[in-house]
Amino acid sequence: MATRNLSDYDLTTVPDGKGMKIGIVVSEWNYEITGALAQGALDTLKKHGVNENDILVNHVPGSFELTLGGQFLAEYSDVDAIILLGCVIQGETRHFDFICQGVAQGATELNIKFNKPVIFGVLTTENQQQALDRAGGRLGNKGDEAAVTALKMVSLQLNFKNGLKKGI
Repeated sequence: MATRNLSDYDLTTVPDGKGMKIGIVVSEWNYEITGALAQGALDTLKKHGVNENDILVNHVPGSFELTLGGQFLAEYSDVDAIILLGCVIQGETRHFDFICQGVAQGATELNIKFNKPVIFGVLTTENQQQALDRAGGRLGNKGDEAAVTALKMVSLQLNFKNGLKKGI
């Protein structure tokens, strides 16, 4: 929402990330934005107990490549969750629509195919200022939100695996 700070959350609802391994795939396109998203995610993961050595960061050329980068992490590493970080800014053509739809669908498919949380941390904005506002600007950092979501989803999955049959 345009009025909500994406970095505001209830600390008491975030599980301890100790022992969790998190993969992050960052688009190089619009790196001023995506780099800030990645820094927000890293800071939030570490703040909640994820060891820096248990965070794998990889870069891909653009947002469309995020899902394949995520698939590589799912196939070739032992991460518990994957965060996809990108930024697609509306232009004059329908390219925006195709990229956004492709990445969203790809993230959904990765969640199901690999049975692990794949978090959609892609900004889809109308202009550069909206992106800046959501990458550490006046509306916080979507990277923070993506990291919190990853921690919550890993914890939820672990609870079910451990037979607790309840949420976090």
